[in-house]
Amino acid sequence: MPAETHVEGDKMDRNEVLTLIRDRLADILEIEPDSIKEGDSFVDDLDADSLALIELVEGLEEEIGERTVGFRIEDEDLEDLKTVRDAVDYVVARL
Repeated sequence: MPAETHVEGDKMDRNEVLTLIRDRLADILEIEPDSIKEGDSFVDDLDADSLALIELVEGLEEEIGERTVGFRIEDEDLEDLKTVRDAVDYVVARL
């Protein structure tokens, strides 16, 4: 059975977004998802560089884009995303 694309499913809730961001970050940074806290700073606490953040954005756009047609994280908004919480709030607000 072929996978459906751009299915308008149930809207992701805040916990699902947080879990998705944690899982993606953990893969990129090669750390445990449970070690990532909502208040963590990408740079100061997680040692994420700009390349890691770009990978995170691309992963989120791909994953969430499968559920929500046209989901994008705008380049000019990236500088405002300093913590995991900022990213979660941003994504939830855009859904």
